[in-house]
Amino acid sequence: MRKFLKVLGPGLLYAGAAVGVSHLVQSTRAGALFDFDLVWVLILANLLKYPFFEFGPRYATATGSNLIEGYQKVGKWAVILFTVLTLASMFVIQAAVTVVTVGLVAYIFNLTISVTYLSIGILLIAVVVLVVGKYSFLDKLIKLIIVLLAVSTLVAVFSALGIYKEISPDAIQHFQWTKGADIFFLIAFVGWMPAPIDVSVWSSIWNTEKNKELGFRPELKVALTEFRVSYWGTALLALGFLSLGALVMFGTGEELSANGTLFAGQLISMYTKSIGSWAYWVISIAALTTMFSTTLTVLDAYSRVLNPVFKGLFPTAWNRVSNKNIFTWIWLILMMMGASLIIAFAAKTMVFMVTVATTLSFLTAPILAWLNYKVVTDSHMPIEARPGLFLRILSWIGIGFFVTFSLVYFYWWFLL
Repeated sequence: MRKFLKVLGPGLLYAGAAVGVSHLVQSTRAGALFDFDLVWVLILANLLKYPFFEFGPRYATATGSNLIEGYQKVGKWAVILFTVLTLASMFVIQAAVTVVTVGLVAYIFNLTISVTYLSIGILLIAVVVLVVGKYSFLDKLIKLIIVLLAVSTLVAVFSALGIYKEISPDAIQHFQWTKGADIFFLIAFVGWMPAPIDVSVWSSIWNTEKNKELGFRPELKVALTEFRVSYWGTALLALGFLSLGALVMFGTGEELSANGTLFAGQLISMYTKSIGSWAYWVISIAALTTMFSTTLTVLDAYSRVLNPVFKGLFPTAWNRVSNKNIFTWIWLILMMMGASLIIAFAAKTMVFMVTVATTLSFLTAPILAWLNYKVVTDSHMPIEARPGLFLRILSWIGIGFFVTFSLVYFYWWFLL
């Protein structure tokens, strides 16, 4: 237990990145729209994605390097492929989580400032927090936030089991495999359930940062236990949000709004209906800090990811700069500007932004999953730390699942 508590951190940062849009928005919408129809999809997505997320801490603990350095050892082509996929999605992902955070801020503090200006403000605050606090601050902050949200969600779900709601027969709908809109929602739902596979790379970087802070590399078993507790904990939280949507909103005729501010009000209302109005500020703080931590961790992750990417692709330029912190500043400003521009000119609604980001993540999932598998089974990976037969089989089933559903998506996209 002492060893476990000492290494606790990277897994919770993973949870901080995961428990955001996929849980507060997508899982809640899944329950509100289709009752408990998609519970099996939620469980299956968490199971089939597990190996690729686990490969992050596995590789970092076994080798002392992050996954991007692992891609470099497999071949420069792997780094280039990862870079292309990252550049294609990073601004959209940052914009999506920021828009949801802004919706909560606007609702809780009753602000009427434009989404664009609020987004820039939130991103500026996040940049300052990261520059001043660095990894250690993020490590400590996330532990409190995750515990607060987990406890409040569990209490809300159990309280919702006993509440009365008026059912409107006309409002009852169930998931249909022959309906294009339902398929598109399913793809978006799975895209970030429990998180985009990019997070596995972030996780490997957070693990190497934690190791630097500790001054040693923990045992593989301890590091993986720390990750598994966080991983399956986020899966249970996703189930909690889906249940909350199903128990409080399904069949009532009330639809979750596509507007971020209105959605925030509906989300907090679900909790207060279940627990009581006294819990308004507790839930508001829990939801807001959760989404802000997601915005923070995504921003932190991309600024860390782009450093080894740039180093691997442009080693000469990297070595010429003595103060490497300048690169972190560049990436943070780049992320802030890119996300702000997307929010200003492309964000029609919160749901639109979330759907684009989650769908992009799903369509890139097969390639990222295969890259991670290639690294942890490569000859440079210590034999004793390579995944066993069960994880290898699960990996190939997962890749097959991602490819199949991507083809289904394209079928419906061209059909409609």
